Amino acid sequence: MFVVFCPQSIPFAGTILGGFLPGEMVLIQGSVPSGADRFQVDFTCGSSVKPRADVAFHFNPRIKKSCIVCNTLTKECWGREQIHYEMPFRLEVDFELIILILKDQFKVAVNGAHLLEYKHRVELERVDTISISGKVKVQAVGILSPSSSPTSPAGSLTNQDTEMRKCFCASDFLFVTSCFLQSIPFRGQLVNGLSVGRSIIIKGETNQNAESFSRFVRNSFLSDCWGHEETVLASFPFTAGQYFEMIIRCDSQHFRVAMNGQHQLDYKHRMKELSAINQVEVKGDVTLLAVRVL
Repeated sequence: MFVVFCPQSIPFAGTILGGFLPGEMVLIQGSVPSGADRFQVDFTCGSSVKPRADVAFHFNPRIKKSCIVCNTLTKECWGREQIHYEMPFRLEVDFELIILILKDQFKVAVNGAHLLEYKHRVELERVDTISISGKVKVQAVGILSPSSSPTSPAGSLTNQDTEMRKCFCASDFLFVTSCFLQSIPFRGQLVNGLSVGRSIIIKGETNQNAESFSRFVRNSFLSDCWGHEETVLASFPFTAGQYFEMIIRCDSQHFRVAMNGQHQLDYKHRMKELSAINQVEVKGDVTLLAVRVL
């Protein structure tokens, strides 16, 4: 399974139901704007402001000082700083930050190279939120579960990073062009292609001034040609300016689509080789909040 957040603004906070588990990987794609002095990524125990939630892992690149400060906050008190005197982040340059969560430590890589390790000072079972703040632009935050990872969670970060980059390749997994953190168009890579039993969950909000908002068209584009449109539907499930949750489940014969908990339609497979279906795209008048593949 992977989870994707498309932040609409910074600061950003995303909560993972059930918390983080050993073997999970967090990937952050972004860039450091001109004039930035620092930003931070925090793994926290909840999202309380007063009192401030404990911070299990504080990752704080300080651009002008060419160092990265790591620390832990418990009961609103900072611990001893762990300072790493290396700066892989560059102004106006895209980056890929990967954090591997192990049972005893966090391992960090930037742009495919191992950077640092940080031993847990807070029980991992308490950590369930990731927050990003400071002077940074973030395109997307992805979380890959150990069940989807092709290597052992206990393996080295270098090996895992290689495999993870296959899943979270910048050109295949996500392509977000707007520097204002707009989440559309979105392209997500389906690891190992589609298969029977997998489900895609898309959470979003339709724009208030959305156009082309009267039909639910289904079709397939094969061999450079569109097929026959399917448009019949008992009721139209979208409303302009409203939140929605779409679940697309792949069974042996159909895609089964549910909207906001209600079954809407079945679409018979026209592409028989399901494993060849390796991307999901979202475009149009919608704000994308999250994508999950189960």
